[in-house]
Amino acid sequence: MMLKTVEWKNNSVIMIDQTKLPNTLEYVTYTDYNQVADAIRTLVVRGAPAIGISGAFGLALAVLQSNAIEKKELIDYLEKAKNILFETRPTAVNLVWGLEKIMQVANQASTVQEIKTNVVETAKKMAEEDIKINMTMGKIGSELLDDNDTIMTHCNAGALATAGYGTALGVIRATKDNGKNIKVIATETRPVQQGSRLTVFELKHDGIDVSLIPDTAVGYTMANRLVNKIIVGADRILRTGHVYNKIGTYQLAIMAKQHNLPFYVAAPLSTFDMKNNPEDVIIEQRKASEVTGIGDKKTAPDGINVINPAFDMTPPELISGIITENGIAKPPYQESIKKLFEAKK
Repeated sequence: MMLKTVEWKNNSVIMIDQTKLPNTLEYVTYTDYNQVADAIRTLVVRGAPAIGISGAFGLALAVLQSNAIEKKELIDYLEKAKNILFETRPTAVNLVWGLEKIMQVANQASTVQEIKTNVVETAKKMAEEDIKINMTMGKIGSELLDDNDTIMTHCNAGALATAGYGTALGVIRATKDNGKNIKVIATETRPVQQGSRLTVFELKHDGIDVSLIPDTAVGYTMANRLVNKIIVGADRILRTGHVYNKIGTYQLAIMAKQHNLPFYVAAPLSTFDMKNNPEDVIIEQRKASEVTGIGDKKTAPDGINVINPAFDMTPPELISGIITENGIAKPPYQESIKKLFEAKK
């Protein structure tokens, strides 16, 4: 059975608490948009598409929480909620996409009741569409993988990073469903270990052959030809093909180039930022304790300075292709990405 990371049920948002994995599969229920904002901030829910859906669900809760009588009053309340939700993870463009889509629906409605109905229904539809998009993307991307391939992936771009099925792991799932024999090598993904805690958990859950490596063994694995291709997800992709993903992705791409291995990115069109340039993108900096300890155990001395960026940027010249629900973008990316969006219309 496919894991459902986030869903709407009985006017509540239900999420898998990903901070408890892999030890406990626990679901949490939220009825307040502030709770959803905190869940995004503390990584109860993470992964660009899942964050986008969670932001939309957060505004759906906000619209139900409001006691507004007039449209303007309700819109003002939603704007306040939108700003609180946005500030939780500024790098993930899907969050902006989810919030803006809901605000557009709210502004187009005429009455308070119409706003409430339309916002909730739109958020639910966005979650359903996300799963369909991931399945389409998986089918398209599976054509790039061969029988008996071993694929390396970084962080978690699976069902746990989306409303369901996954982006990079969706490609792997579709490949397996097509009858191809496939193996996966997952990096642990320090410092929060999304690879070891989440990717390995869900691939094992689905019966897919997976091996775990420390982040420091990526070069060894590639040099010894233990992997054929690399597929990762993305938190933001610029129109130029610059990809922002979990810290460490850039290193994988450089080593893949060194060892002549294809490096693919899988992400829906909602992850693309068609306005900003690389110098405009804010890289989220996370707390030092993620690096100086594991759980309650300290692994570094007190008072040490820590640099802990959540994401890095991989330049387009290191990327073999970007897999989307509308096809695969290839270099030159500015042209091919533009064509994917034209095909969407």
